[in-house]
Amino acid sequence: MITLNNSRKVFAIIKQSLNGEHQDFTSGNISKAVVLLAIPMILELSLESVFAVVDMFFVSKLGKNAIATVGLTESFITLIYSLAIGLSTAATAIVARRIGEKNLEAAAHSGAQSILISTIITIPITIAGIFYAKEILALMGADKDVIAEGAIFTQIMLGGSLAIMLLFLINGIFRGAGDASMAMKSLWIASFTNIVLCPILIYFWGLKGAAIATVIGRSSGVLYQVYHLMKGNGIIKFCKEHFDFDKEIIKSLTNVAWPATFQFLIASGSWIVITRLVAELDGTAASAGYQIAFRNFVFFILPAWGLSNAAATLVGQNLGAKEFERAEQSVLIATKYNSIFTGLVMILFLFFSEPIVRFFSTDEQVIKYGVESLQIIGGGYIFYGIGMVMTSALNGAGDTKIPTIINIICFWVFQIPFAYFLAKGLDMKSAGAIIAVPVAQALIALLSWYYFNKGRWKEIKV
Repeated sequence: MITLNNSRKVFAIIKQSLNGEHQDFTSGNISKAVVLLAIPMILELSLESVFAVVDMFFVSKLGKNAIATVGLTESFITLIYSLAIGLSTAATAIVARRIGEKNLEAAAHSGAQSILISTIITIPITIAGIFYAKEILALMGADKDVIAEGAIFTQIMLGGSLAIMLLFLINGIFRGAGDASMAMKSLWIASFTNIVLCPILIYFWGLKGAAIATVIGRSSGVLYQVYHLMKGNGIIKFCKEHFDFDKEIIKSLTNVAWPATFQFLIASGSWIVITRLVAELDGTAASAGYQIAFRNFVFFILPAWGLSNAAATLVGQNLGAKEFERAEQSVLIATKYNSIFTGLVMILFLFFSEPIVRFFSTDEQVIKYGVESLQIIGGGYIFYGIGMVMTSALNGAGDTKIPTIINIICFWVFQIPFAYFLAKGLDMKSAGAIIAVPVAQALIALLSWYYFNKGRWKEIKV
């Protein structure tokens, strides 16, 4: 009977989290609050990871040039992700703080201003992507065959930059408001649309069709988001006047967003350097194998990121409500859950990497490099989970400068020189470059934990 009652409680919590009912996360059981936010956030980002893996699965059937094109393009698009995540981080932190203060009007106004500024920023990126797709692929280290075959894919993907930006940003607004269910549903729509369209459009147009399916999928998710922000009955609702340019809010958003954006640009830039180094040292087969490993890394790390986002929302709202101890305990509980999850994934990558990689390719050279990459990356997986929660907590408090400094030290001062030393200095080639990744992530986890424990993030004003 006790087991039955516990099961009913679990299902009740799951149902409550998925229904998107308004919750006060500044009081009550902390573990329940983490779970209520985390379930839709994990499901949301699980679907985003499915989005990435579906593209790779269907595109992999077109050959190694297509795999390399998708991987190199996505590596460049991480720069756009960085801008989107940086602005989303600022929106989450400020909207969550206003929600904690019970000021829904100010929360909506801040969210609308973040959409305004992100749209302005994205326009020149879109134009550059449309007209310089070949040059971008060349910059990423693609050979002439990859450029010839893949330029149209890159052009379409970068032409849809606004959809990427808004999908991330608006979900950040929903998360800051504690409406994780709405963020989940919008990404579900985007992912399912892509999953349905991808094989159909690839059949008719090849690699070009994969890009079109992805852009349509993301755009459908954005349309759903906008409808519920303007016409829905959620926690916050936008009105026309919320989009009137507000210098003070734009300044506040910028102060939080620029270090957050720089923070993720640093991380994305280091991934680009590693990607280029792998392609340069061991060629297209190594690049394709590494991209398969990287996609699987993303597939499993995004759910962990969902738990981290839950911590960020709880920190922001509880700081707004002056519940400092509750904010700290929320982070510690989220770290515990994330460590368990990433520890299990680490075991999966270490012992089952070959069947995972063979699911995506039949080329033995690609499989060889893919298995090696996945095992190396998987060796430090538990550190990714710890570091993510700690940095998300600092970002959720609006303390985006400390994680940025940590990223500069760990990625550019340490990881890149270390990767070159192992790859070229010790002649370990692509394996050496990839070994630097989990080592740097372990360092990030340790430094983030240290600064979180100092507690200065509790004093940040946004």
